[in-house]
Amino acid sequence: MLIGEVSRRSGVSARMLRHYESLGLVRPSGRTGSGYREYSAKDIRRIFHIESLRSLGLSLREIGRALDDPGFTPAALVGDLIRQTSDRIAAETELLTRLRRIDTADPADWEDALQVVSLLQALGSQSANARQRAALSSVGGVPVPVEALVEAALRETEPNVAGALRWALAQSGGDGPALLAKGLGSPVAAVRKRAVESLAVMPGGAATAYLRDALTDPDAGVRGYAALALGTRGVAEAVPTLIDMIVVGRNDTDAADALSALASDTATADQIATSLVDRLAHRTAEAPARGRLTQALAGIPGTTASRALTELSHDEDRAVALTAAYLLQLRDAR
Repeated sequence: MLIGEVSRRSGVSARMLRHYESLGLVRPSGRTGSGYREYSAKDIRRIFHIESLRSLGLSLREIGRALDDPGFTPAALVGDLIRQTSDRIAAETELLTRLRRIDTADPADWEDALQVVSLLQALGSQSANARQRAALSSVGGVPVPVEALVEAALRETEPNVAGALRWALAQSGGDGPALLAKGLGSPVAAVRKRAVESLAVMPGGAATAYLRDALTDPDAGVRGYAALALGTRGVAEAVPTLIDMIVVGRNDTDAADALSALASDTATADQIATSLVDRLAHRTAEAPARGRLTQALAGIPGTTASRALTELSHDEDRAVALTAAYLLQLRDAR
């Protein structure tokens, strides 16, 4: 078969076929009487093998080695190709994300576009100071896309930078709560905790709803941060988690303060006092936990809490009894 026919059937240009020949990848098996290249069926199969390997991203040199080296094993080369392709896809995906975020910022001119690029780069800087400056400067100028702030907040481990990012998110509005809520689905508890901490400073019912969802998180720390945030928002669903925190001694002072804030009306105050008394009566409540639960009653107004403290002033645990008696004196003085 002559080169023109081979080119037509294979889809490989005559020029490329000659290039393959110059590299020694495929040589026509014969020549016609007039000296034209003549390809055999075996030659054509080799051309298709070359094209198949090119479709995998192999270089022509790698293809020659693969076809001519009897001892060649493809596993290592394919593994390298997988890594190279993964790296290339990651780089392209990162570029696409950056371009979309610049588009979201809707810059008015190239100066604005370059400012957005600069802020996005600073948010990913190795320097905590640079990240903090970027977070603080993202408000009031060319807006940084909320997605970038959320992504930065969910990965930030430095407390000061994290605080600046949460502040920037609170100022940004938009769909920040919904984007942060995706962090609640992370398999990493630390990421879920950072999502809750950011949601805690976001105003509105959407953030409150996502914080309610976090009360069922498998990690006690995440549940605790959500409960503290909900306590400041007046959400009574946080009460059981807040009491759990007091029992185990995790941020128990903050939890007691949150319970006190929730006890703003008589009905809720009585419910909280009853729940505290129930936990005091629980067999698993050891002496330190009973002491903390007793102290928590101090911040709960109403007769239910007062009666509970009166009974506890005669508790068999001397430390609990003394604490309750002291708290009763303070209530009477008020």
